[in-house]
Amino acid sequence: MRHHPAGVVVITADVGGRPVGLTATSFTSVSLHPPLVSFYVADSSTTWPTLRRAGVFGVQLLGAGQEDVATRFASRGADRFAPPTVWSPGPDGVPLLDGAVAHLVCARHDARMVGDHWLVVGEVTHTLVLADPRPPLLYHRGGFTTVASREAEHHRER
Repeated sequence: MRHHPAGVVVITADVGGRPVGLTATSFTSVSLHPPLVSFYVADSSTTWPTLRRAGVFGVQLLGAGQEDVATRFASRGADRFAPPTVWSPGPDGVPLLDGAVAHLVCARHDARMVGDHWLVVGEVTHTLVLADPRPPLLYHRGGFTTVASREAEHHRER
């Protein structure tokens, strides 16, 4: 699967007044009506036992230049919400990370074990898309990368 590029998101939630979060590269759209999205999280995740208690979660779509955020939220034992992370509570108290190119707030619709991962499906209740020209942050072949924008490609062709 390392040959398949995937968008990078950070999943966040407030559980008992404490922010929790993790990096995911398995995020996808599921349905338009109702608006459903999903991600997978390993059963061995140390964050999942807390995150699974959240009825509402946020999805932060990361852009180019946010490799440090993705790495921080993928690190075990780190205080992911301590500086330099900048965040604020959004709808339903969901932590929203500054600098993400878009945020989705979702009510948990379903969660089920599939193999050695949990499939988590959420119904989108709020969206915030920033006017940000950065291309998406991708995970490919074991590292972070991005795609060139069409505008940048057009200028190089001239």
